[in-house]
Amino acid sequence: MRSSPLIGRTVAVTGAARGLGAALAREISRRGGRVALLGHEKSLLDAEAAALPGPALAIGVDVTDPDALATAAHAVRARLGAVSAVVANAGIAEGGPFQASPPAAWSRVVDVNLTGSAHTARAFLPDLLDTAGYFLQIASLASIGAAPMMSAYCASKAGAEAFAHALRAEVAHRGVGVGIAYLNWTDTDMIRDADRHAVLRELRVHMPGPARRIHPVDTVAARLVTGLERRRTAVYAPGWLRLVQPVRTALPPVVLRVSRRALPRMEAEAPVEYTGPLGAGGLADRAARHEN
Repeated sequence: MRSSPLIGRTVAVTGAARGLGAALAREISRRGGRVALLGHEKSLLDAEAAALPGPALAIGVDVTDPDALATAAHAVRARLGAVSAVVANAGIAEGGPFQASPPAAWSRVVDVNLTGSAHTARAFLPDLLDTAGYFLQIASLASIGAAPMMSAYCASKAGAEAFAHALRAEVAHRGVGVGIAYLNWTDTDMIRDADRHAVLRELRVHMPGPARRIHPVDTVAARLVTGLERRRTAVYAPGWLRLVQPVRTALPPVVLRVSRRALPRMEAEAPVEYTGPLGAGGLADRAARHEN
């Protein structure tokens, strides 16, 4: 394996108990980085950390709690050294009609995906300023083109994209890089759970051929870590997503036309209902809040 700029450097990854976050932690460690795994489900974080080839630290933390994140950042600094890169990956989703979604559940998606990313940046920014580090915000195709039945997720990812752009402009002159990762469908439990709901599955499979494909999580993680190594301002997984950026203003009319055709047919076949949290990560977030 070629020499990586991550060798001996500390990288913090949120939402690292499973899915993309766990895959990112594995890839960073494989390339020689020291990894701090943050998120819910401490037992899973411990297991992931123990399986990594290099130094690692697992910390149970809720990214919507700024005080807990500040404590976590101090612990990472003490155990692994100053953080050189942060991946704001923690995210949850729900689906179904906006009107049917409970207000608190809708707000929680925005709180985790957007506000949680901002709290993560705030907690680790002192380290990034000291190390001239790099912050990678995990966004989505949903940041570029919003879809029906996923209003909270789309709003949160568009907000996270805007936050990253603003943060980049603030800290660039201090030597800190900020990147945005745009992902399409990735093989995580969130996406597998979404496919169990007919309306979400139908919306995906009616997308154009390349856009409906689900990509292996390890492949996506490897691409993102390469972008992290190169301090990219934008990382696309898959790469063709970069072609969507110049035409993003054309997407809402296209989505509207597709929805006007597809939704009446789906509503006629069966009631379109609220899904609740999607995937084990969403369920873990709900369980953690109910325990506290």
